[in-house]
Amino acid sequence: MQAVVGRENVRRALKRVESNRGAPGVDQMPVTQLRQHLKEHWPRIKEDLLEGRYQPAPVRRVEIPKPGGGMRELGIPTVVDRLIQQALSQVLGPIFEPGFSESSYGFRPGRSAHQAVLKARAYVAEGRRFVVDLDLEKFFDRVNHDILMSRVAGKVRDKRVLKLIGRYLRAGIMGGGMTQPRTEGTPQGGPLSPLLSNIRLDDLDRELERRGHAFCRYADDCNIYVRTRRSGERVMASVTRFLEERLKLKVNSAKSAVDRPWKRKFLGYSMTWHREPGLRVAPESIRRLKSKLKATMRRGRGRNLGRFIREDLAPVLRGWMNYFRLAEVKGVFKELDGWIRRRLRLILW
Repeated sequence: MQAVVGRENVRRALKRVESNRGAPGVDQMPVTQLRQHLKEHWPRIKEDLLEGRYQPAPVRRVEIPKPGGGMRELGIPTVVDRLIQQALSQVLGPIFEPGFSESSYGFRPGRSAHQAVLKARAYVAEGRRFVVDLDLEKFFDRVNHDILMSRVAGKVRDKRVLKLIGRYLRAGIMGGGMTQPRTEGTPQGGPLSPLLSNIRLDDLDRELERRGHAFCRYADDCNIYVRTRRSGERVMASVTRFLEERLKLKVNSAKSAVDRPWKRKFLGYSMTWHREPGLRVAPESIRRLKSKLKATMRRGRGRNLGRFIREDLAPVLRGWMNYFRLAEVKGVFKELDGWIRRRLRLILW
């Protein structure tokens, strides 16, 4: 815990929280007030952390639309709790990181979704022309606290740190003026959640490695590449049993499938069917981009066009161009150029 509350570690955490900005938690304190708040209250917070007395505030429930329909629930911690979680993550990350699988790409330093997509394409080029596409149903809502804490305790001995992580896991979630307790799950929205998800799913990675599978995992999105449909169906059945019986996680059978890689999408990308497969943007991702652009352009009607492009349209396009920055798929924006220009003319009219 001394490392968590150390001056330099907290300074790094504060810069990270301020740069990420984000919405306020249940106390409605914005990130812009955090630095002044710490000047007044950090000595007391630090003492509570060192003495094991600190009690996190409930998280604020926020729902956002999911790309495939439905709503995703987020839990937004207060800015003070975001700072503490970030400080925890900076200390715990280097402890767990060396033990994570080479096939795990999500929320890890030096790793990215693009690396996962390129590795997946390499597996298909090697002759693994079928994919076992696993979708974990409400993974972040169903993480078993006891199993997760046993994995954390395997490498962390400081009882104050373990107690604090347990309190973050059990912190209630507030919505509609009511606070509901949590007995399972690790709410998305806090800096500690990605690390905890990787710690929990490391059991899956190790089991897949033990079986000799070729796979790529990015958070709860996992694809296993095999050579035949029959072997894919066997893998789907056995891995589903492992997830549900051993890890107490549920596979969404409606969204999971054994199929050709060019008929599925992985992290927004799909592939061509060629022997040396090329990458392409999945059609669903293009529809999401167009939907986002339509909503943005509707808000631009009646506004100064130059200011609208600079302040509203350009940030959206930059974000998507960064996501689809692989050389093979940059042409998607050339294809969309005419469509965007037509929409801009409608705004002018």
